[in-house]
Amino acid sequence: MFKLSPEQRAIEAAVEKLMAPFDEAYWRACEAEARFPEDFRRAVAAGGWLGIALPQVFGGAGLGVVEAVVLMQAIANSPGAMAAASAVHMNIFGPQAIVKHGSNAQKQRWLPRIVAGDLITCFGVTEPGAGLDTTRIATRAQRDGAGYLISGQKVWTSTAQEAERVLLLARTTPIDELADPADGLTLFFAALDPAHVEIREIAKMGRQAVDSNVVIYDKLPVLQDDRIGAEGQGFRILLDSLNPERCLVAAEAIGIGRQALARATAYACEREVFGRPIGRNQAIQHPLAQCHMALEAAWLTTLQAAALYDAGEACGIEANSAKYLGAEAGYSACEQAVLTLGGMGYAKEFGVERLLREVWITRLAPISQQLILCHVAEKALGLPKSY
Repeated sequence: MFKLSPEQRAIEAAVEKLMAPFDEAYWRACEAEARFPEDFRRAVAAGGWLGIALPQVFGGAGLGVVEAVVLMQAIANSPGAMAAASAVHMNIFGPQAIVKHGSNAQKQRWLPRIVAGDLITCFGVTEPGAGLDTTRIATRAQRDGAGYLISGQKVWTSTAQEAERVLLLARTTPIDELADPADGLTLFFAALDPAHVEIREIAKMGRQAVDSNVVIYDKLPVLQDDRIGAEGQGFRILLDSLNPERCLVAAEAIGIGRQALARATAYACEREVFGRPIGRNQAIQHPLAQCHMALEAAWLTTLQAAALYDAGEACGIEANSAKYLGAEAGYSACEQAVLTLGGMGYAKEFGVERLLREVWITRLAPISQQLILCHVAEKALGLPKSY
């Protein structure tokens, strides 16, 4: 049975207190102005939360992905929803590649600054021509003296407008020279030098407060000291960050779903039609009850996946399952919240339409629901690989 410890409950309580000043009006203004919530990010950093899963020797709390999941669920279960979660998401899971594969000098140089909130990072992997087939990325890193020159294009790089460095995956050996396409990819923690990097924001349906971008690299010089791990092993190094991220995305979707469900339940108790609260009607009760059960089931799966990762055990099936179930449960709860409020659900005043728009991204990224089904079919059921 997964039951949060008193210490983990304390994390929830502390985050609820942290989120209190950042109310509905704050996030509505951030969205309307497409303004990054920098004061919120600084408050998270000041509380020491950015280092929750990073080693104590580098200023972190030395806790695990379970605690990070508790943190992100609590952040998302607020009026901030995905905008709040996305403002700090990368700095929670991304440094794991540095923790596990970086040199001691790299850890000392970067991790304390990440924990303090002085170093904002982003994630440069997805490309328009490759999508989820990461081994087919076209961004190239060519040797140049003591370092590399990186050229190519990435897409959906969140927080690139604010970031100082990017965890950047590039090909160092042409794919046609390799037996395994997963080889020949190298991971860098590169500075976003504006002389060699162009950042173009993508207009999108939700989460206006946190930018998503196309990033174009034109012979960006990167020192060998900024390479994470061995050349050609970047894809495998990156895998150490992927399962924690799936757990975090699941937790964020669940948090948003819980926020939506709480708003819908409150409305159903207060709104009267035909002389009675609409929450007395089973047509309202049953869908909301189903949402509650789905969110709780997804939460247990998420905690299980995070606990397996923290224990050093294989958790690919569980982490992917958590992301799938969390995204579906969160989306269903947000949709049902809009339906419960009826016409008012479509109005910005009550906020649930924003939750629905923001939760959508959890069904799309960082991996599609369909590819998760393929993964589980192959790895859990032993069915033939379909892609």
